[in-house]
Amino acid sequence: MHANLETVVLAPPYDMVDLFKSVPSPDVNVYNRSICEVTKQRLEAITNQQWESDQENAFFVGDLGEVFRQHLRWKSLLPRIEPFFAVKCNPDPMILKLLASLGCGFDCASKQEIQQVLDVGVESNRIVYANPCKQASFVRYAAQQNVSRMTFDNAEELHKIKKFYPDAELILRILTDDSQSLCQLGLKFGAPLHTVQHLLETAQQLDLNIIGVSFHVGSGCLDENAFCDAVISARNVFDQAAAMGFNFTLLDVGGGFPGADVKNGITFEKVAAVLGPVVDRLFPADIRVIAEPGRYYVASAFTICTNIIGRRSVTLPPAVEEEIEKETPEQYMYYVNDGMYGSFNCIIFDHQIVEPKVLMKNEVFTFGQDVCEPNFESSVWGPTCDSIDCLNKSTRLPKLEPGDWLYYENMGAYTVCAASQFNGFKKSEVVYTNTFC
Repeated sequence: MHANLETVVLAPPYDMVDLFKSVPSPDVNVYNRSICEVTKQRLEAITNQQWESDQENAFFVGDLGEVFRQHLRWKSLLPRIEPFFAVKCNPDPMILKLLASLGCGFDCASKQEIQQVLDVGVESNRIVYANPCKQASFVRYAAQQNVSRMTFDNAEELHKIKKFYPDAELILRILTDDSQSLCQLGLKFGAPLHTVQHLLETAQQLDLNIIGVSFHVGSGCLDENAFCDAVISARNVFDQAAAMGFNFTLLDVGGGFPGADVKNGITFEKVAAVLGPVVDRLFPADIRVIAEPGRYYVASAFTICTNIIGRRSVTLPPAVEEEIEKETPEQYMYYVNDGMYGSFNCIIFDHQIVEPKVLMKNEVFTFGQDVCEPNFESSVWGPTCDSIDCLNKSTRLPKLEPGDWLYYENMGAYTVCAASQFNGFKKSEVVYTNTFC
């Protein structure tokens, strides 16, 4: 449990706890143990079934309790802003069921995401189709399902929506400064402020209903003040629209919220401390305010366990070896059974830095422990035949053997959702636990 959240976690509303406890599906086994205990049990089962096919495959441990703690944290620190979970971040069915039961909305980017959310029983009015450029048939599908709220940032999109869903409730996505973000979405989306007048006039000519403004400060935002600047820009657009006769009722402050894994620099507490007050100051209580958090909910909730399938000793040239400390001249390359084409695609697509930790060495379980042995210069590689499949180019690890295990924490955001089966490797399965109850 995070110490700074203790008062929030220990006194949640009883009805919310009851909702949370009712989530697990009868078709899915959910443990009520720590990640350490679940992982240990899984590895012991593998040891007992030594010759079973695929028994040493990599796997995730997904903690539904951590997702619930993050929800309580959000409701405590940003009570006015309604979370609409960004499905793209992690469309795991148990995560969606949990958040649906807690009353969350959902940010969907495609027909498939809308369909998946509807299939878990979410009402259409709890969905925002937050993709400014949509396939025509997807717009028709949204109309058929009464998913009326959708974003746009260009005039061409307005003409498309007029043709396929003229009764949609439109949200104008404006361009904001995302230069301090790891993923700068403004390169692709967002209407520059000087184009707003034209877009509003076009919507009036087409008799389309614009209900509000959205923005996105970028995924992995590193400056909490970016949220303040964006809210001020949104307020200006509200005023500009009001002067033209529009009656905006919705503000969408987008995503970019850090997860519980972020302890230093920009934290969720820092974002909430600036975002909540500026929204309250600039927007009256009758304006509905939503957000699109993704990694915030799930980044810290998933841990992946990988099996070392091979080791390669690195032989250095004599001249180089003489420059290295004589006590630890050895270097090793380790190969594990999930990689960049699988769950670790976050290294490329999401600019994440992942840290390996020893899970099991010589059949000794070491989760959360320091292995008191010499560490050697090491690299960790995924299982495919591609040389870009490198998880860690340089790290320090004790000397490990094939059959030992590594684990990586904070692997819930933009990981398995973008995994492929390149070279025929399967996606890693998820084992669920609940550390709240």
